[in-house]
Amino acid sequence: MTNPRSTAALALLALALSACNGESARPPSDAAAAQEAAAAFRAEHAQWVREREDDLRQPDGWTSLIGLHWVEADAQSVGGADGSAIRLAIAPPELGRVERRGDALYFHATGDAAVTVDGEPLRGEVKLQPEGRGGGTQLGYDGGKGRITAIGRGDLLALRVRHADAPTRVQFAGLDFFPADPAWRVQARFVAYPPGKTLPIVNLIGNVNESPNPGYVEFDKDGRRWRLEALGDPAKGLNLMFQDRTSGHESYAVGRYLHTGAVAADGTVAVDFNRAYNPPCAYTAFATCPLPPPENRLAQKDDGGQLVRLAVLAGEKKYAAAH
Repeated sequence: MTNPRSTAALALLALALSACNGESARPPSDAAAAQEAAAAFRAEHAQWVREREDDLRQPDGWTSLIGLHWVEADAQSVGGADGSAIRLAIAPPELGRVERRGDALYFHATGDAAVTVDGEPLRGEVKLQPEGRGGGTQLGYDGGKGRITAIGRGDLLALRVRHADAPTRVQFAGLDFFPADPAWRVQARFVAYPPGKTLPIVNLIGNVNESPNPGYVEFDKDGRRWRLEALGDPAKGLNLMFQDRTSGHESYAVGRYLHTGAVAADGTVAVDFNRAYNPPCAYTAFATCPLPPPENRLAQKDDGGQLVRLAVLAGEKKYAAAH
C-alpha cells in the first residue's frame, strides 16, 4: 500500500514545483519593467551627453575658435605678427592677405608659412566659399591645427579662425546637465502653418534672418499648455530655440536649443527637454548665435494677469567656465 503521508508530500512538492515554474514564466512586474525602462533611458541620455562633449572637443569644434575678423574692402595682411592688420591669436607671423571684392573674400598666401586649401598646398590666390551646407573653403596652417573659413552675416563677411591649441579647447571644463528625467520627454502636437511662412530670427550681432517657420508645437506641463514656434522641416525634424525661468540662473542666459525627430503622421512629435543644449556662444566669444524669438520665452499670464514662466529643469546647464 502507498503511504498516505508520502503521497501528500509528493503532492505538495508537485504544487511547489508548479508554482516555481509559473513564477518564472510570468512577465516582469510593472515596477521591474519601469525600472528597466528608466535605466535604459539614463544610459541612452548619458551616451548622448558623451557624444555632445566629444563634438565640442573636436580639433575644429566650437571650443577651438580663436577669432572672428570682419573684413573691409581693402586688402589686409593676416598672421600672428604684431603689425598684421588681422592678427591671429595663434599663427605664424605671416600667413597671407585677404581682400573683399564685392560679396566675396579672396585669400593670397604670402611668406614662408605652409597654407593649404581644402587639404592641398595653396599657391597664389583662392576665392573663399563661405561656410554653409557645402562646408565652405577650408584654409589650413600649422600642419592642419589652424583652420580659417569665411562666413557671411547679412552684408558682412568675416574670417572665422580655429586652432586645436585654443585655450578654450585645451581647458574645456566639460558639461553639466540636470539629472535625466523621463517626465521631461513630453509628447507634443505639431500645428502646421500655411506653406511659406517665415519667422524673423535675430543673431547675436544684430542681423535678422527670415527663417522658414513651418508651424509650432504645443505641450502640457505643470497644469498649463505651452507653445514653441518651430524651424526646420517637419519630415526630418524640428529646431526649437527657447528661454525659460532657468535662463540666466541655472541655464545659459541667451537660451537653449533643441532638435526633435520627424513629426509623426498623426501630428505628434516627442520633445525631449533632457536634450536641450547650449548654443555655441556659451563656449566662445567668436560665435554669432541665433537667438530664441520672443514667442519662445515660455511665459504666459494667469487668470489674475500675473506672468507665469515655465522652469525647464532638464537639459544642459550653463557652462561653468564661460568666457
